[in-house]
Amino acid sequence: MTEQKRKGSIPTGGLDGMAVLVTGGGTGIGAACAARLAADGAAVTICGRTESKLEDAAKKIEAGAGHGGSVQIIAGDVTSEDDVRRIMAKSAEPTGGLDGVVANAGGGGGMGPYHLQDTDEFVRVLHLNVLGTMLCVKHSVPLMVEAGGGSFVGMSSIAGHVTHPYFGAYTVGKAGIEEMMKNAADEFGPRQVRFNSIRPGFIATEIMEGVPRDSEVYDSYIQNTPMDGVGESEDVANLARFLIGQESRWVTGCAINVDGGHALRRGPNFSQFVEPAIGKAALSGGPVES
Repeated sequence: MTEQKRKGSIPTGGLDGMAVLVTGGGTGIGAACAARLAADGAAVTICGRTESKLEDAAKKIEAGAGHGGSVQIIAGDVTSEDDVRRIMAKSAEPTGGLDGVVANAGGGGGMGPYHLQDTDEFVRVLHLNVLGTMLCVKHSVPLMVEAGGGSFVGMSSIAGHVTHPYFGAYTVGKAGIEEMMKNAADEFGPRQVRFNSIRPGFIATEIMEGVPRDSEVYDSYIQNTPMDGVGESEDVANLARFLIGQESRWVTGCAINVDGGHALRRGPNFSQFVEPAIGKAALSGGPVES
């Protein structure tokens, strides 16, 4: 089977006149989501903390925009409520309203077992993932209700529902996003605002490039993936586009895997990366080896 046939031909269009915000839209999955939405006609706003990355991403997104789609940028931090207010107002400018949000901004932190977690770092990761997503919900809902409805997509992870030892606050944060989406779906369903979460598995992004392809960690991903490979950012973007569009108008409160079937088995083994720093005994609760 050729690569072209395996990926298939994807029709475009259908988002004309819609305004959508993608947080963390300067790189990786966020940039791919923004590109897919703009290609289908959405007026996309991307935000992130580094303006230069946003500018670079916007050039690529604009080149592939279709059906009247467009892109604009705004720098900001999703853990700052003042910044989120400003970001939401900017996102509504192109059309006078807001129809969707892909809350992609998030990330992890230092790795290690829970008895060795740095408390400040743990809280920082929770704030980035959970608080950042909550603030986006808080300040986008009134705009989407005013627009007559909308769709909010929270970016979870396979780590939010399959154990990922030593990932600390990241697993907790992603699980928190999923529960937030479910509760928000229940709260705002009567106003036609939908909430779903996406669970990417191992996706070939800048961050995951840090996992050497000849490592035990990489092998543990592949061995536990029925489709025997690594996903692309576009695989996640295609689902995000579906959830934003009217094709999914009766879908809310769901957490959907994009992982090649990885969730059918078990999470990755990062012992190879963690053990050299703390020693084998500390992996299971013992003291750190000197």
